[in-house]
Amino acid sequence: MAKKMFMVVEHFKNKDAAPVYQRFRERGRMLPIGLEYVSSWVDHKLERCYQLMETDDPALIDQWIACWNDLADFEVHQVITSQEAAAKVPDSPAVNAR
Repeated sequence: MAKKMFMVVEHFKNKDAAPVYQRFRERGRMLPIGLEYVSSWVDHKLERCYQLMETDDPALIDQWIACWNDLADFEVHQVITSQEAAAKVPDSPAVNAR
């Protein structure tokens, strides 16, 4: 099965990033084997984190969330690249990835 990309949005409980970063320092990301971290971004208020993950088994995301759901609420969205999206839209010009 091909790997799929997922955008995971973490909403820090009580808008407090400190407990999340403390656990991260103590235990690391705690990813199950087969779930790969690609990159992440945090909003400037330190209330939300956007993580790009890759896996061929979406159930692994649920396992990972179970390690963190006491500190954050999660949204998970399967995503594709802009180029893949453009290829799915008939007669669309190539999408600039900028």
